[in-house]
Amino acid sequence: MLWSIIGNIFSVLLSLVRVSRLSENDKDLEIIILRHQLDVMARKQKQPIRPNRAEKATLALLTGQFKKNTNRTIRQLGDVIRIVRPETVIRWHRELVRRKWTQPPQKKVGRPKINQDTESLIVRLAKQNLRWGYYRIEGELKKLGFVASLTTVRNVLDRNAIVPAPVRFSSIGWKTMMNHYKDQLLACDFFTVETIFLKTVYVLIFIELGTRRVHLAGVTSHPDGH
Repeated sequence: MLWSIIGNIFSVLLSLVRVSRLSENDKDLEIIILRHQLDVMARKQKQPIRPNRAEKATLALLTGQFKKNTNRTIRQLGDVIRIVRPETVIRWHRELVRRKWTQPPQKKVGRPKINQDTESLIVRLAKQNLRWGYYRIEGELKKLGFVASLTTVRNVLDRNAIVPAPVRFSSIGWKTMMNHYKDQLLACDFFTVETIFLKTVYVLIFIELGTRRVHLAGVTSHPDGH
């Protein structure tokens, strides 16, 4: 498409050079002749004209510059644009502008995602061997034919809420315990809200840690019950 656009633009430049050599009267006469031929073709044309992408881009660029130079409205452009609706050409021009400012998708960089079987094996080794740290797990993986760096092993254990070996062997970590029992735990909060009439309202809520669902327990202006 790029070479087609360049070819069309080069053709337009050649036409500008040729037109620049004409007198004003000759230019006016040529415009009238071309418009008359377009009117004849439009009446005789049975099938709609379908320009290719390069022709659309060239016509859109020329029309955009012409509209800017003459300050014509879209309706007034109908005197110049005959083969399609002026609104269509303006839409082509807007599409070109949008593509100009659209950034191409960037390729993802960094390490490739670890294989799911390897990740499952790392998790199983850590859970079944509480004394094994990152180095030991990495070594055992190599014996089994799996390749994973220390950083990969640490990231996998962090993702699965598995604490390092010393903490894992001695006692269960707080983070691990919370992740394990979060579906059975509730948190509560008690706060006040001042109304527009400066009346204090007391609110008690409970939240399920696993689902983040909030339960309104009560709203009162007399928390002491009197």
